[in-house]
Amino acid sequence: MVLRPKVQSPTELKSPQKGEFKPLVKALQRAQKSSVFPTAKPTPILLKSFSQLTDPRLDRRKRHLLVDIVVIAVCAVVCGADDWVSIESFGRIKYDWLKEFLSLPNGIPSHDTFGRVFSLLSPDEFEAGFLQWVSQLRFKTPGEIVAVDGKTLRRSHDKKNGRSAIHMVSAWASDNALILGQHKTDAKSNEITAIPELLQLLDLSGCIVTIDAMGCQKNIAELIVNRQADYVLTLKANHGHLFEDVQNYFLDAETNHFQNPAIHYVETQTNSHGRHEVRRYWITDEISDLPSTALWKNLSLIGWVESERTVGGKTTIERRFFISSLEKDVTLFAKAVRQHWGIENSVHWVLDIGFREDESRIRTGHAPENMAVLRHIALNVLRNDDTRLGIKNKRLKAGWDTDYLTHLLCGELERLLYN
Repeated sequence: MVLRPKVQSPTELKSPQKGEFKPLVKALQRAQKSSVFPTAKPTPILLKSFSQLTDPRLDRRKRHLLVDIVVIAVCAVVCGADDWVSIESFGRIKYDWLKEFLSLPNGIPSHDTFGRVFSLLSPDEFEAGFLQWVSQLRFKTPGEIVAVDGKTLRRSHDKKNGRSAIHMVSAWASDNALILGQHKTDAKSNEITAIPELLQLLDLSGCIVTIDAMGCQKNIAELIVNRQADYVLTLKANHGHLFEDVQNYFLDAETNHFQNPAIHYVETQTNSHGRHEVRRYWITDEISDLPSTALWKNLSLIGWVESERTVGGKTTIERRFFISSLEKDVTLFAKAVRQHWGIENSVHWVLDIGFREDESRIRTGHAPENMAVLRHIALNVLRNDDTRLGIKNKRLKAGWDTDYLTHLLCGELERLLYN
């Protein structure tokens, strides 16, 4: 029988209350409290963030302003559009509303124009505009968990032209409930090169970056530290010596009933949808006898997590090992490990269910990658609105209710954020 340390364990780790750190909600509240508003019509920050994009079209084919095309597409995707035809339809139906803040010199572009422009538009520039937009919305919080993970756009492959499905690596800020950025790879195996490129673009100072085993690399750990952040990385057998050292350390500790005072422990329990889950976390900074740990910058502790799930009377146990630059705080370590999966539940799952991303057949040129960014923009907007609806129904409401759409994109919220 394995003896567990007698530690008073919370039933669940404390997490921010809903809306506590949501930047759009905070901005709206602050704007509502202010008694002084500019008298001029507010300009959506989307216009400013994407106004510097390089137009890829020939001059003789520029019947519509590039920034108009981008903003119409963003608004349409927020409202439920998932392809170029539905984006055009949205524009024609909402023409009078769009005309309030867009030039629209020749009306609404055709679906062919939307498709052509986004297939030619530089994804690097489009992502840069996205980063600029997010930077204006983000409220940095000390110790915020930034989870980095990848997702394959399953139907973005183009067999005819020999192109594989696109794999997007994204960064999710848990407290802000914001996608901070994304970067494309051509395969899941290329996450090792995409992750450093994405991290270089983000303001990570004071954050805790969590990455699964694919990103558990010495150069990535060093980059995170150089960006003035901490890391929690999942460790698997692809790092043979280090994995064996960490695994043997904790297995020996288990054999000795965790009597070593250098080992700290916390346990959490949750019950949801008929599933009971117990999570046990152990950490230690007693790593001087593990020579392989010295090769990792600022590696200060190792961790072991055991997840015991019971569903329908059947119990399964999963064990994972971690390395981290955090100080010896098992509760903080447990929070980082737990919140890492927020990117799966709050981003990847929502993109599949609420935006039907895996069903998208957009494949031409840069269009799949740029459409993925449009979805990320829309998800950020919708996620940071406190209306008690799921993402799918928020999209429907925005399409039906112009006042709600105005609230999301061009209302008093924007007055706080434009010059």
